[in-house]
Amino acid sequence: MRILIVEDDINLNRQLADALKEAGYVVDTAFDGEEGHFLGDTEPYDAIILDIGLPEMDGITVLEKWRGAGRATPVLILTARDRWSDKVAGIDAGADDYVAKPFHVEEVLARIRALIRRAAGHASSEIICGPVRLDTKSSKATVNGKPLKLTSHEYRLLAYLMHHKGEVVSRTELVEHMYDQDFDRDSNTIEVFVGRLRKKMGVDLIETVRGLGYRIQAPTNAN
Repeated sequence: MRILIVEDDINLNRQLADALKEAGYVVDTAFDGEEGHFLGDTEPYDAIILDIGLPEMDGITVLEKWRGAGRATPVLILTARDRWSDKVAGIDAGADDYVAKPFHVEEVLARIRALIRRAAGHASSEIICGPVRLDTKSSKATVNGKPLKLTSHEYRLLAYLMHHKGEVVSRTELVEHMYDQDFDRDSNTIEVFVGRLRKKMGVDLIETVRGLGYRIQAPTNAN
């Protein structure tokens, strides 16, 4: 899962980025409205954290431009605690949720998890597919109750496929959501990670759809 943080406070931006990376997300950062708008308009993100008070272009304008262009990425806005008008303006502009400053980073993480789940059609923090369970809160997975020891890339791949279970996901889409903008991307590595995941899970869950990509779904004999 890939997140964009648009926040001009360098320390807060870094704090959020570190927490999100620790939780298993890929993170891109921007420090003004123009850069944030460009990234959100040209790169695929699973969620965006957007500050209202930004230099160059304010957060409300950035959000209105995204929505006007048809960008439906879930957006969590950051507002000043005593500015209720900012909250109303943000929601009216198309924000999906908000957090008032100062805040606990854990609250931001919880709200981001919820936004991503809802966008993918999942109500619970645990996504189940046959014998595989993905706990988005702890960023851990199990097979038949036994923990899966995954690298960060393997976890990101499994998490994206399980959030979109039943859908065919192309290698290009997986690469775009597994790596940040500066990473030297190579879609061929996806085959390697899929092979490792299949071996570690020991269950026939990831289907290769020839010429299109991969799909994860529960076995036909699963309840």
